[in-house]
Amino acid sequence: MITSPQNPKLKLVRSLQGRAKARHKENAFLVEGVRLFEESVKAKSKILFVLYDRSLSERGRELLNSLEDIDIEEVDGALLKSISDTETSQGILAVLANSPLPIPDSPDFLLILDQIRDPGNLGTLIRTAAAAGVDAVILPPNTTDAFGPKVLRAGMGAHFRIPIITMNWDAIKDRVQGLTVYLAEMEGDVAYTEANLKEGCALIIGGEAEGASKSARDLADAEIYISMKDETESLNAAVAGAIVLFEVGRQRKK
Repeated sequence: MITSPQNPKLKLVRSLQGRAKARHKENAFLVEGVRLFEESVKAKSKILFVLYDRSLSERGRELLNSLEDIDIEEVDGALLKSISDTETSQGILAVLANSPLPIPDSPDFLLILDQIRDPGNLGTLIRTAAAAGVDAVILPPNTTDAFGPKVLRAGMGAHFRIPIITMNWDAIKDRVQGLTVYLAEMEGDVAYTEANLKEGCALIIGGEAEGASKSARDLADAEIYISMKDETESLNAAVAGAIVLFEVGRQRKK
């Protein structure tokens, strides 16, 4: 049992919970809780190690017992709680290698999340993208790290079901060749229901605070908007994204 706060594994966990720079350096990220860990196991993610304490549920223990050749260690309960990123620890966390799923060879539905800074919104958009059948989520510079703890929790396991790739704008421009690029914008030119989303497309959602960057605007072929009553100032980025993403699916079912 791990009882020292100076244990190297605990130090690594603390660093991965912090800044994205540490996650990039280690090429690893942290999942906490039985549900997220289950999703990682289902996805056959590379598990570097697992830490648990006595409070782990029977469901969690059964999951651990089903694993083979995995580094699993028990940790003092107070210590595990001290490194937990949640208010109530579920008694388990795991460090995983960051190995993003590959983008399909010929994607026809991409989501570009530009300058999304709120972890909850980013995670929700990733979850919605997976549900709406998006081929891949692309993150330009200045979007928050998709593999931070709060983003992972909001994603509810979607990170293990959809490619999430960080790219600079030059690489994004190459990737969207052959697709129509739509930017969701309050003062857009075309209502989202009137845009032709049946064909291959990439949708850009900008951040709440600053909106879309100049690079995003330069890349867009058209700007689409969601009609709202005059009294409504704007929609949350995650809500606006969900509306347009499922409109793509609605049009393609016709």
